[in-house]
Amino acid sequence: MRRESPRRFATLYHAIPLIAALLAAHPAQAADTAKASKFYEDALRRYERKDMAGAVVQLKNALQVDRTILQVHVLLGKALLAQGDLAAAEVELVESLRLGVDRAEIAVNLATTLSAQGKQLQIFGDPRLAPEGLPVNVQLPLLLVRASAYADVGDTRNALRSIEQARAIDPRDASSWITEVPVRIKARQFTEAMVAADRALQLAPTNGDAHYQKGTVFHVMGQVRPALASYDQALKLDAGHIEARLSHAGVLMDLGRIADVEADLKELDSLAPDEPRASYLKALIAEQKGDKAAAKTFLKAITELLDPVPIEFLRYRTQAMLLNGMAHYGLNEVEKAKPFLEFAAKQQPNSPLIKLLAQIALREPNVPRAVELLEGYLKINSGDGQALLMLASAHLNQGRHSRATALMQEALNAKDAPQFRTALGLSLMQGGQSLNAITELEKAFKTDPNQVFAGLALVNLYMRSNQGPKALKVADALVKAKPNNASALIVQGMARLAARDFNGAKASYEQAAKLDPKMVEPRLGLARVDITSKAFDAAHKKLTALLKEYPRLVDALLEMAALEDARGKTDEVPKWLNSAVDAASQREVRPNFALVAWHLRSGDGASALQAAKQLLAKLPEDVEALQAYAAAQLATNDPLGARTTLTTASRRAGYEPVTLVSIADAQLRANDLPGAAYSLEKALGAQPDDLPAMSLMTVVELRQGDSTKAEKRARQIIASHPKLAIGHALLADTAVVRGQTQAAVEALRRAHELDKTTASFLRLFGLLVTQDDSKPAFALADGWIRAHPSDVVAIKAVADSQARAGNFAAARRGYESVVKQRPDDVEALNNLANVLMRQGDPGALALADRALALAPRQTSLIDTAGWANHLAGKRDRALQLLRDARLRDPNNPEIRYHLAAVLAQAGRKAEAKDEVEAALRLANASRQSFESANQAKELAATLK
Repeated sequence: MRRESPRRFATLYHAIPLIAALLAAHPAQAADTAKASKFYEDALRRYERKDMAGAVVQLKNALQVDRTILQVHVLLGKALLAQGDLAAAEVELVESLRLGVDRAEIAVNLATTLSAQGKQLQIFGDPRLAPEGLPVNVQLPLLLVRASAYADVGDTRNALRSIEQARAIDPRDASSWITEVPVRIKARQFTEAMVAADRALQLAPTNGDAHYQKGTVFHVMGQVRPALASYDQALKLDAGHIEARLSHAGVLMDLGRIADVEADLKELDSLAPDEPRASYLKALIAEQKGDKAAAKTFLKAITELLDPVPIEFLRYRTQAMLLNGMAHYGLNEVEKAKPFLEFAAKQQPNSPLIKLLAQIALREPNVPRAVELLEGYLKINSGDGQALLMLASAHLNQGRHSRATALMQEALNAKDAPQFRTALGLSLMQGGQSLNAITELEKAFKTDPNQVFAGLALVNLYMRSNQGPKALKVADALVKAKPNNASALIVQGMARLAARDFNGAKASYEQAAKLDPKMVEPRLGLARVDITSKAFDAAHKKLTALLKEYPRLVDALLEMAALEDARGKTDEVPKWLNSAVDAASQREVRPNFALVAWHLRSGDGASALQAAKQLLAKLPEDVEALQAYAAAQLATNDPLGARTTLTTASRRAGYEPVTLVSIADAQLRANDLPGAAYSLEKALGAQPDDLPAMSLMTVVELRQGDSTKAEKRARQIIASHPKLAIGHALLADTAVVRGQTQAAVEALRRAHELDKTTASFLRLFGLLVTQDDSKPAFALADGWIRAHPSDVVAIKAVADSQARAGNFAAARRGYESVVKQRPDDVEALNNLANVLMRQGDPGALALADRALALAPRQTSLIDTAGWANHLAGKRDRALQLLRDARLRDPNNPEIRYHLAAVLAQAGRKAEAKDEVEAALRLANASRQSFESANQAKELAATLK
């Protein structure tokens, strides 16, 4: 049950020696916690005073004590960003996300950091930086960061769209108009840029940045004197505005006022002593004065400043790219100039800079490159005589992919030959049409058992579709026909292993290894046997030996990941999977699929999405790859994107029911009812009596509001499968939708009779317990638990219901029963701890800490432990934990109240006021109360 109503109940099992041991170990941990907390609180005060250097030192001191404190990483990321240490800031902000911070806390800072490093595309593709779902006070600045990033990549349309979205949140905020000016300038929409600048000044007449932006519009339009006046005004309002000072100096340079330029440069030396644009102005002045040595020195200063910066950081900073390129070119360092000039040219694709690059290419000589550059340039600047004189010719041609399936069908029309059917089957299999592939391969293998490829593919397809006996039969036939074929023995070993015939599998693999000692597959197979039979050390030894010989062997890397997973070393699994992805060829996709599946299983949607993008880049038309990508989209709260992806998958899936049902199930999770119906109609068109398709279509019809169709289909399932519970369960769903509670109960009782499982019990119990008279529900539960005393899932569900009903004594007995059977059940431990807190039992603290030790990133457990520490008088530890929980789930009013209560006790009343008011606002916005709402109101009243 959920933590908020009432508190998420966990448990206390009376194991006095264990609790004593936990408490005995606590003082050292408490000392470390107190030390780290003191560092953090001091850093927070320094950060508030804008002493970033001091804050960074203290935060790093805190991490020396404990690297898992979430709020330390968040504040360190912000302080490093303020210092301009971008890469380090990104590391800390991403680490805070990995540790579980809610994205709203760091989205703007992370987007700003990425933008400054030239990672604009990452901003758009990272679901953690999507504005949707964030509070409006975070959405507005994030949308403006995104707008600037869109402008950097030349996407004016989306840049302006982001600005309009930000403006809709707060039309009186001048920042949206200020942001719009450079976007319009990059699009050469100078009239619109001037309108935006004027509007910004109407809203914020004393904003120095607004005056600076108006100056930039005048400047690009060639109106140097109005530009100079705007820059003057900006500097009067903000003498430290570096961009205004540089632009001011640039205009003065154009006007030939060298003495005034030098005055500006003197100011810049104090404001930004390492500013490369100032060095370029100094080089120009030196050149005008005939001092070539000084000019060279200043140009060298530019390259020394910009060369160490990763070029990716500068990719959308055209001025910096061009500056460094021109500095190298001026120093006659052509090879060093090229990458910078090329990057700058990408941002200015039709500028004369292209001709400079072409000239460099011709000097190398690299004629094809020069031709490519010039042809593109001449499409826009067709009358440029200089470019025409430089032009050269030659282009590369690309081929097309063959249509294997169509060719094989054509061949079969001419002659029905087993080898043609094998080729067709393999082609169909590669195209994701497994059922049709099996049909063709079965025909080929039946006609000619010597069609080894057909047999090998059949075994693979049978195993993928859970037809183990058929796979083993074909494998045995292959070995009988080809007893000395190592490949046949290998697939026989696979089939035997799937049937858990460990000795048989081992014999097949060993025989294959004897036939061909150089093959790695038998050695991999033997390692798989060890993993499946839990001989982990033996498996590790075999795989380590393989990887020593073949460090980039994808199968060995994948098996190592499987081994670490089986051993419970989950932190090692993604390392091995990523190594497999890196080692894989463009056509090898198993590591990509495995990596997506792992991240989804681990709950890391953002990483799953990145892995799925890599997969889809390899297989853009593949149905399974599209499904994997859609699953990652759903895991990152992008149902609209998932719908589009799944629609494409459904269209490409052919008429295979298994695949279509899988797609429809995902479409349901994406709330795409028409899409799911379309997929299931295709499946039922191919196989009208397919039970999974019929069952899922019933669910779709119910969700579409057509209970008549749903009931009819449910009764059809009952008639065709009278011994299965699924039809009665679906009939119950129909009755619930219609409000026919008694009919639903009867249908669920019948389903439970046919299928006496925990799942059927929980469905029946769950419906009964919602009735006014809950006695039948608990009577059912008593009988089930007496008959199934080890069914911890059922016991927890019943205990949750008892806790919600306020029967804490009964709930406690239930949770204690679970903890006795499963000492490491974190949900039961947490719920029991909450029950004990309700009962005033001090044993709650030990249980809460025990649960947290088992799942240190689960927000509800962190909150429980924080509050238990607070109630136990351990304020420093409580404050650390509740700050952590609040960063992970800032929209949870209960957590924010808990933090407010502890902050108030610690004397940080301003911060406590912010937190408790946020808790009450969140509750009002959702129109839902929370457990401690009354206490929160009382606390707020004391902090007025």
